[in-house]
Amino acid sequence: MQYLRIQDPWNSIPPGSDICLPYEIVRSARRSLSVQITADGKLVLRLPYSVSDQEALDFALRHRRWIVNHYRKISARGERCLQSEGEEIKDVKEKLRPVLIRRVNFYADKMGVTYGKISIRDQKTRWGSCSAAGNLNFNWRLALLPEELSDYVIVHELAHRIEMNHSPRFWKQVEYVLPDYRLRRKRLREYVF
Repeated sequence: MQYLRIQDPWNSIPPGSDICLPYEIVRSARRSLSVQITADGKLVLRLPYSVSDQEALDFALRHRRWIVNHYRKISARGERCLQSEGEEIKDVKEKLRPVLIRRVNFYADKMGVTYGKISIRDQKTRWGSCSAAGNLNFNWRLALLPEELSDYVIVHELAHRIEMNHSPRFWKQVEYVLPDYRLRRKRLREYVF
């Protein structure tokens, strides 16, 4: 599965806060190009045989307002792309694991905390969680985020190793490591499952 990253066409959110859509190119004996967002959030580019992949992607980026509008409508209805535990998600999880381990170790050392095991799951409403035993669970969709936002999720969960709540003391722990955590938190809210 290939992905197309589309920046916010209205510049209503900070740079880097963009949408990453799986896409498919379908060629046929048609004369024109078209874009479609399927019910599961996939972008389908329909084009004539004579049009190259790059021309199709350029066409999609020129129509990014339409794409983002329709993608957000589908997301608002609670439909998600890449819903199944198919090969694509397993591949993403395998690639994410070493990155997560490296980043978690970096921030755990910086914060002076320990943790149990790291799990990568298909969480429906959370980017991450921390159990009372110190086990860390992360959503596989972290792989689709910019690094600064996935780092925020990691630091947030590691801060629970010090404060198992969201008290002012908890947020001080997060702020100590990421002084701009409020901006990162706000940007993270722009991403949909």
